[in-house]
Amino acid sequence: MNLTPYRQVLAVPGMRSLLLIGILARVPATAVAITLTLHVNSALGLSWARAGLVTAAYTVGAAIGQPLTGRLLDRRGLRLTMLLTTVGQAVAWALAPHLPYNGLVVAAVLGGLSGPPIFSVVRLSIAAMVPTDQRRTAFALDSTIVELSYMVGPALAVALVTGLPPGYGLYALAAGFVVSGALVWWLDPPTRPEGQAIPEVAPRRRTWFSPRLVALMVAGGAATFVLSATEITAVATLTEAGVAHLAGLVIAVWCGYSLVGGVVFGALRRSVSALALVAGLAALTMPIGLASGWPWIVLALLPSGVLCAPSMAAAIDNLTGIVPPAARGEANGLLGSAFTVGMAAGSPFAGVIIDGWGAEWAFAAAGGLGVLAVLAAVPAYRRAPRSTEQPTPSVAEPTAV
Repeated sequence: MNLTPYRQVLAVPGMRSLLLIGILARVPATAVAITLTLHVNSALGLSWARAGLVTAAYTVGAAIGQPLTGRLLDRRGLRLTMLLTTVGQAVAWALAPHLPYNGLVVAAVLGGLSGPPIFSVVRLSIAAMVPTDQRRTAFALDSTIVELSYMVGPALAVALVTGLPPGYGLYALAAGFVVSGALVWWLDPPTRPEGQAIPEVAPRRRTWFSPRLVALMVAGGAATFVLSATEITAVATLTEAGVAHLAGLVIAVWCGYSLVGGVVFGALRRSVSALALVAGLAALTMPIGLASGWPWIVLALLPSGVLCAPSMAAAIDNLTGIVPPAARGEANGLLGSAFTVGMAAGSPFAGVIIDGWGAEWAFAAAGGLGVLAVLAAVPAYRRAPRSTEQPTPSVAEPTAV
């Protein structure tokens, strides 16, 4: 495999620092759900269902907040955005251990609303720093290393919540967000192409919120829906087979498939449509239920697993090509909301299918629904894209794209 594209990306000034801080800064965000769940169940002594409600409240807040913080990033710049959101996280999670259950639900919503746009910042910085012909490789590299954050964050959260006195896991979460926000604020990577300042007049949303963007959001939501359903269904399948203790190993191997797929995808010379990759991901998920025995499940996860990171990277790369730089923060926030909604919907959908028809049918149902969602988005995505590499409008030309 040709690794030259990766060497070229890593040679871009500031890229290594950006990716390293990106890994560290994303860890707290990946730990929120499991921290809240374990806090409600262990510290408050409440049911898993009520713990799930708190996590759902956080998810709703995040889905609403990501476009808002993205727009703030577009209009006011990185440092003010990181300052406000970091303060919001510190307040929400530092107060959370002292709140009763109902107050914790409110804190979870506020925590989601004020979530720092770490994922968007890294993607915007990559688009600003890397030449156009190297962006796909850079986004693939970023999507691949995101897997590392997801491997570390939840495991670290479990260790802190179970190993520290009640409530201290949430204090650690607050501290993690403060540290990560301070790191990004200090690095202050560019979020716009060199020489392009924040426009005095923001591009009108109707000039960039196109059917193609909606199609990308549908595809992105379908991808995380399938991934979330696959995770819970794989765990349920292993539990039914009496090898629940192997669930962590199987999920880790699945993440490894994604890492390999992301590396290979980034080395490709051709651009690939996100819709095609998501459709492949969903279609290859459907037959996993035919596998019996955990070694065969591990093998059956390979075809769809290698498309996980490429699907995410392609969606972000495609978005960069259809949205002007002055609106990419909000657009990335919208795509992030689609990712969040899909992730939140996948697990309960799979749970309903597992309870009613069995785990083997949950793979087929989730994958089939993902394929249908992508097919529904194809007509909108085929519409001719607008050019996004035009200069940002001046005050004298407020209606130009």
